[in-house]
Amino acid sequence: MHTNQWLALETSTDTLSLAVARGTHTWTHTSAGGALTSTHMIPQTLALLQEAGLALTDLQAVVFGRGPGAFTGLRTACSVAQGLAFGANLPVLPIDTLLAVAEEARVASAATGAAPVTRVLAVMDARMAQVYAAAYEFTPSAANVATEENPLQGRWRCVQTPELHSPEFLHWPADWLQDGFIAAGNAWPVYAGRWPAALTASQVMALPTAAALLRLAPAAWAAGDAVPPEEALPLYIRDKVAQTTDERLHLKAQQAQLHPHP
Repeated sequence: MHTNQWLALETSTDTLSLAVARGTHTWTHTSAGGALTSTHMIPQTLALLQEAGLALTDLQAVVFGRGPGAFTGLRTACSVAQGLAFGANLPVLPIDTLLAVAEEARVASAATGAAPVTRVLAVMDARMAQVYAAAYEFTPSAANVATEENPLQGRWRCVQTPELHSPEFLHWPADWLQDGFIAAGNAWPVYAGRWPAALTASQVMALPTAAALLRLAPAAWAAGDAVPPEEALPLYIRDKVAQTTDERLHLKAQQAQLHPHP
């Protein structure tokens, strides 16, 4: 088995994010997603593998952001991961997109020289006036040195599983102090003025990326999260992808009660 050779696919947002790892080297591609994803995803994936000098059969697994996220994007990433993995006789490694948000925020913060991030409330726009949210804690390794066996320099732990909320009802672990965590995601400007008054933690912009999935892959693999292609599934935490007119009017009335005009 080829170790530390992964392909990662992330299309849970309007961005198409791809990445390939070969040992300590990484190749990435980022472009507009949405309606263009199904057209560009496979050609860009094959081009990235060629750039890295890898065939599909050289990989350890195909990694994909399983959700929560955009319904069509999750189905696309999952189906492409399944197809590529099945054809190359590889397992599929599904990883939560909100965990990828937390990892991206952690690495971005470290690059600025800021204090190490160990707690992240990941919050992504779920549209329909709602957000996806989950909370994660990162424990640095004792040596705090990245190795092939421990590329994360530590381990993530989920302390609040992915949930769907209206922005006003966003919550986080009760024992988290405001200055002890950051809130990371893409929903802050979308719902400005609608966040709980108690949320005073730093709000930073971050998206799930394929590069973040690559950094998370070894730990997920070691935890036994890889599955046969036919068992890979997206993570949906919303049963509905659209609202009726009556539901939209009811939601608008609720928002008017929460935020009455002066």
